[in-house]
Amino acid sequence: MSSKLKKEIEKRRTFGIISHPDAGKTTLTEKLLLFGGAIKMAGAVKSRKTSNHATSDWMSIEQERGISVTTSVMKFNYRDFEINLLDTPGHQDFSEDTYRVLTAVDSALMVIDSAKGVEAQTTKLMEVCRMRNTPIITFINKLDRDGMDPLDILADIEEKLQIECAPLSWPIGMGKEFKGVYDLHRNELNLFTPSQETRPEDRITLKGLDDPRLDEVLGKADAEQLREDVELLHGAANPFSYEDYLKAGQTPVFFGSAINNFGVKELLDNFVELSPAPGPRAAVSREVAPEEEAFSGFTFKIQANMDPAHRDRIAFFRICSGKFTRGMRVKHHRLGKEVNLSKATVFMAQNRASVDEAYPGDIIGIHNHGTIKIGDTFSDKEPLKFTGIPNFAPEHFRRVLLKNPLKTKQLHKGLVQMAEEGAVQLFRPVMGSDYILGAVGVLQFEVTMARLKAEYNVDAVYETVQYNLARWVTCDDAKTLKAFEAKNQGNLALDAEGHLAFLADGQWRLNHTAELFPEIVFHTTREHN
Repeated sequence: MSSKLKKEIEKRRTFGIISHPDAGKTTLTEKLLLFGGAIKMAGAVKSRKTSNHATSDWMSIEQERGISVTTSVMKFNYRDFEINLLDTPGHQDFSEDTYRVLTAVDSALMVIDSAKGVEAQTTKLMEVCRMRNTPIITFINKLDRDGMDPLDILADIEEKLQIECAPLSWPIGMGKEFKGVYDLHRNELNLFTPSQETRPEDRITLKGLDDPRLDEVLGKADAEQLREDVELLHGAANPFSYEDYLKAGQTPVFFGSAINNFGVKELLDNFVELSPAPGPRAAVSREVAPEEEAFSGFTFKIQANMDPAHRDRIAFFRICSGKFTRGMRVKHHRLGKEVNLSKATVFMAQNRASVDEAYPGDIIGIHNHGTIKIGDTFSDKEPLKFTGIPNFAPEHFRRVLLKNPLKTKQLHKGLVQMAEEGAVQLFRPVMGSDYILGAVGVLQFEVTMARLKAEYNVDAVYETVQYNLARWVTCDDAKTLKAFEAKNQGNLALDAEGHLAFLADGQWRLNHTAELFPEIVFHTTREHN
């Protein structure tokens, strides 16, 4: 293996940000970009009413509601590291997109609101991280408001998420009294002037708790309180274990206020040093190490119409091994044909730059004319198929009703394309000509209707259906399968890729059918082909 490749891998950090709605994730994302020098000014997310939208949200529905609906991919440099940051949708009704993004990262950054502690959405995302043992660093945000006691927040995380916490920074005061954070890992205190325009250079740094300026800067009472807190933590808190963090058994915890820049630098400095570089990836045939010379990668997301003027579709692609160079020829294994990767893009929110070379851990965008699907693997040598990029059984269902019957063709095209993107799942019942949409979160239906109108010029509405769950169906015995199909025609549908699914109005119906046909296997997830 070339030392250049090894060096490039070691300096890459690819991570996803996960949180509950309103924990301040988009603000933190922007501050990381600001400290990384990737943007010059943070568009405070709350000021959505002005034209100054957060740089990382670009869909009109996101700008109207002030939430992240799709997953943004951003690349920036910090110190000697190349960082790929994947922002995930945080609202209640997140989609499978969120799950899939977590298949493309090497670690995660979890943002928690100091007043609310662990919320439902965070628990759900944590389960996805746990499926893959993804290492997690935690940032407790909004210390500029009154919230829970720091020790209570740590207890809340440990109890609800079943992960040990090791604080690596500690807040000084809270709410109006909040003065900053002490970096326990480095034994230093960085004080900023609270403002949204702060640059890394606008700060004073004090080394250690014995620094005589500590009393002067914080005031005697706060300085004493900090010394007591730190002494208490040395005795009571879990000592940080790098091995446990890498195994996802422990999370290092940082405190701060992203909107005021407090704690962001401590987080970023520790993040680049602690979080893992790209590691091996599981494929069906074997494990693929990033240091291998042969190139390989997989698609984890497809986004249509990022540029409305060009009606483009971009496949987001995680490089797993070897080196990407512009114009290289690789094998698209599902189709069994060679493709030329002549136009690849890296993303800085809405801005794109074409890329000449990229390395394991990098996320690149490839123009896609409908031939690339989620989960597709590309390599320049052996046929590989990376695993662990699932479709999840949807939990919500709606029937699509077209206002203008002449637009049936456009409706079909729009829904098929969005299903390929993974925005929604599409089911066509075996009987009748309905379009049934399935989603993990109900907001996806609204997003789908808005996009059908904006991108495909299709006016459609949706209505509720009697279905409450879907399961993909397989059976080794063709005769049994045929009998099952004959008996359950009214509940069967094909998904966008032609796989048979059983749609039911509830758990009782599913259990009853499973008892009648014990040879049939009902699946809650399905690997992408």
